[in-house]
Amino acid sequence: MSKLGEYLKETKAELKHVSWPSKNQAVLFTVIVVVFSIIVAIFLGAFDYIFTIGLKKVLELKNLI
Repeated sequence: MSKLGEYLKETKAELKHVSWPSKNQAVLFTVIVVVFSIIVAIFLGAFDYIFTIGLKKVLELKNLI
């Protein structure tokens, strides 16, 4: 149990050395991450849609043969 206490003390000491972002920076970084995530989701969704249409066309052609 003493190792757990020592670990917690060291963790608390290390957290004092952390350079925490300001509120404005945290909000800005959050907005950047959300916007970037939405852009990536749209990009991947568009490719998924295109590939789905292409696969349907290929399967339709296969059925005609």
